[in-house]
Amino acid sequence: MATVYQIHPDTPQTRIVEQIEDDLKSGAVMLYPTDTVYAIGCDISSKSAIQRVRRIKQMSNDKPLTFLCPSLSDVATYAFVTDTAYRIMKRLIPGPYTFILPTTKLVPQIVMNPKRKTTGIRVPDHPVCLALLNAVGNPIISTSAHVLDQDESAPISVEKNGHFSQVELFDHLEKLVDIIVDNGEEPRYVGSTILDLTGETPEITRQGIGWETAAAWIVG
Repeated sequence: MATVYQIHPDTPQTRIVEQIEDDLKSGAVMLYPTDTVYAIGCDISSKSAIQRVRRIKQMSNDKPLTFLCPSLSDVATYAFVTDTAYRIMKRLIPGPYTFILPTTKLVPQIVMNPKRKTTGIRVPDHPVCLALLNAVGNPIISTSAHVLDQDESAPISVEKNGHFSQVELFDHLEKLVDIIVDNGEEPRYVGSTILDLTGETPEITRQGIGWETAAAWIVG
């Protein structure tokens, strides 16, 4: 059964952040809110935890995992950023954007696309995420918590309107994760906008939150 940490959405309590930090550094997997959807994640330095995240999401090893960084300078530590990519990212972060970038050697093989050597990186605009990132000192894996029901192979607890509540999400995942971070927010249902910055021309590969703003900067 997962440990539930109730945390303030705007001013996360230092004591609770430190407790979560200790758990993550010990290899814990958590369910936590972001500025887009609830996510399943862990410390990027824990290979065993990353493997568990893949099992929970039923993801093959050739599918890259997105991770969070606290700032643009941190992104440049884990990815090769061209001048064009830098200008676009500087305008859009922090925010609901995932940037596909070529990785440096600091990104574990288990995280990246093994053929393209790329990964997705985000800088969230979310107090809880930023507090955890700054405490842990490493990027944090961030993959949507909308997993499949293992018995029915259907989206978990989806209501008629296509949405599911925080209670349903917590109930489904409490036996699969070690930590649940509860800031009192109901789940959001629209993911991040994905921008592929690996080529000469930036490309939006998924329209999520804020895609119109991203499109304007790419055209500009």
